[in-house]
Amino acid sequence: MVTRVKICGLSTPATLAAALDAGADLVGFVHFPKSPRHLDWPAARALAAAVRGRAERVVLLVDPDDATLRAALESVAPDLIQLHGRESPERVAAIRALAGRPVMKALGIATSADLARLADYAGADRLLLDAKPPPGAALPGGNGLPFDWTLLAGARLPADWMLSGGLRPETAAEAVARTGAPALDVSSGVERAPGVKDPDLIAAFVAAVRARAAPEPASADAAGLLARPPHGV
Repeated sequence: MVTRVKICGLSTPATLAAALDAGADLVGFVHFPKSPRHLDWPAARALAAAVRGRAERVVLLVDPDDATLRAALESVAPDLIQLHGRESPERVAAIRALAGRPVMKALGIATSADLARLADYAGADRLLLDAKPPPGAALPGGNGLPFDWTLLAGARLPADWMLSGGLRPETAAEAVARTGAPALDVSSGVERAPGVKDPDLIAAFVAAVRARAAPEPASADAAGLLARPPHGV
């Protein structure tokens, strides 16, 4: 199984080109003023236009109102809308209906109780499992923190889920091997400073994932792998 890669928080033509040239499957554009990766709509429009069908375009929004959603659709024409706030299942469904586009809901994971929320968001097209932000964090994601992957052992996960949180080039292959994730999402792990992507790190991350095919989730083997504590994350 080929593991898909999303490079999120791209904000310059050079780093977008690096992601596309490396073979990223999805590229993400953040519209959230508190984020160092925030793009206004003219900048997002210019970058999205440069993708030219080489990858899926993802727009990341945080608790968007309808006006923001319409602006995102007009500017980015996204293939996927990523919701990274406190959107309720009902709001996710409403956004999906209004946009007429697939929606991915990000869920913060810190304990096994957080995994119980997955069933509430069955109406989303995809789920992104990210590390829950620490208390007082200004950002809902992109904090460079992993969650305990052993929580996923035995969990019933949707087929098209994505793993995020604290991923870096040197841990990407391990993440795939230990979780069986069909897709990885990285942002701060390919930056040299908050919001400043590094083309070499982008290339290294994609190469690390491509060098290893994800194993089929298999009960005993998967449980054994997940029982080992994270290394270097």
